[in-house]
Amino acid sequence: PNVCEIRGVGYSYGRGKKALDNVTFSVRRGESVAIVGQTGSGKSTLLRLMCGLEAPDAGSISVAGVSTAKKRGQREVRRMVGYVMQHPERQLFAQTVAEDVAFGPRNLGLSADEVTRRVDHAFELVGLGEKRGASPFELSGGQRRLAAIAGVLAMEPELLILDEPTAGLDPRGRARLRELLADLRGHGVTLVQVTHSMDDAARADRVVVLDQSRVIADGAPAEVFSRANEAQLRACGLGIPKPLAHARGLETAGHAPLGDPPTIEALAKVLNATEGASGNGI
Repeated sequence: PNVCEIRGVGYSYGRGKKALDNVTFSVRRGESVAIVGQTGSGKSTLLRLMCGLEAPDAGSISVAGVSTAKKRGQREVRRMVGYVMQHPERQLFAQTVAEDVAFGPRNLGLSADEVTRRVDHAFELVGLGEKRGASPFELSGGQRRLAAIAGVLAMEPELLILDEPTAGLDPRGRARLRELLADLRGHGVTLVQVTHSMDDAARADRVVVLDQSRVIADGAPAEVFSRANEAQLRACGLGIPKPLAHARGLETAGHAPLGDPPTIEALAKVLNATEGASGNGI
């Protein structure tokens, strides 16, 4: 079943400037979807509409069957969608990480036992349990972002939306956050992320490409980043994942065809198949 349905969505700012034009796609329960596109392609506007912060000018958006067309539906959708904005760690404010994570569930009027259960589960998901009693401001940049995400997860949203989740993190922080997103998928959390990183997008189940307010591609990473689409992606200012670029370079240097491996794991697998288990060439 689909958690989110986006059908023919249009949205304009002042003087008729179109931010979105006839955007259509859906997000299935438990699926991970990456939305990519150049600055100004409509990504941030789309996220705001999916979160129920505004209603589209045309078409419709629904989350778990609830339409965002009216204010009441928007309020209900905002309770069902967890929105992790860019640099969410800047919103941490409590004296301890545990208090920050508990803030949202407490505001829902839940019982103390239910708040504790949700907080414990969120800490388990992000792997930050040992920092429960620490001040958020004592954590590393990557840990602060995990703490902020834990606060959103504690709300137990139907849909988790992240805006550039790995932006501004060091390599270690990016790696940990990628692991977290993979773990969340394993726990059945439905994920939508906007990202400028084609490497991050390649790890999603599906990639939706926006260009000049319209969807120009929607499919599995191997399909979207295939040779057939490469010229179009470059024309709208997007690249391809580094492992795929590396595969192209190997083929140019005389290696046998490697297909379209979008992740380092996929590239290693195809290299092992063509060169033996040593994995030479990575």
